[in-house]
Amino acid sequence: MNDVQLPARRSDATRAGILRAARARFAGDGYQRATIRAIAADAGIDPSMVMRYYGNKAQLFAAAVDVDLRLPDATRIPPDRLGETLVAHFIQRWEGDPTDDALLTLLRSAATDESVAARLRDIFREQVAPVVLAVVADPAEAALRAGLVATQMLGLAMCRQILLLPPIVAATPALLVAHVGATVQRYLTGPL
Repeated sequence: MNDVQLPARRSDATRAGILRAARARFAGDGYQRATIRAIAADAGIDPSMVMRYYGNKAQLFAAAVDVDLRLPDATRIPPDRLGETLVAHFIQRWEGDPTDDALLTLLRSAATDESVAARLRDIFREQVAPVVLAVVADPAEAALRAGLVATQMLGLAMCRQILLLPPIVAATPALLVAHVGATVQRYLTGPL
């Protein structure tokens, strides 16, 4: 019985090692410059193993940046606190777990690769729009409001985590939650 389980464990460990190496390489080099060979070298395996498990670079990238935003349940948040709650949640996602940088990896690569940009759009459409629908009944209006929320969340991430804009990097999370949260709140519940 141990012999049957051992290959599965080895396979899982290899797959996990490839994903770790891919996440680090994509985060550091971006999608375009990252290569299967470099990822395989980082994982300590032959490039053919990467292809065996993930097929190609695009499929490996998709697996490496499979992002669940883990957004809070909007129905459990007072409607007038949803903006600050979302901003606090996103800041925690970007800064709370240094090994969970898939969202930032997507953001870095989206500017230079349309398929990555499409993936990022899908994530926000699939995960942010339903949160907005919890407070806005009209799907068309909710889509616009979700897009406006995305401008703030992605812009904040870009300025704080990628461009390292000094005043935004220096700002405390509480200050950002207060100010950006007010804007997000207006996008969620204010007049359009």
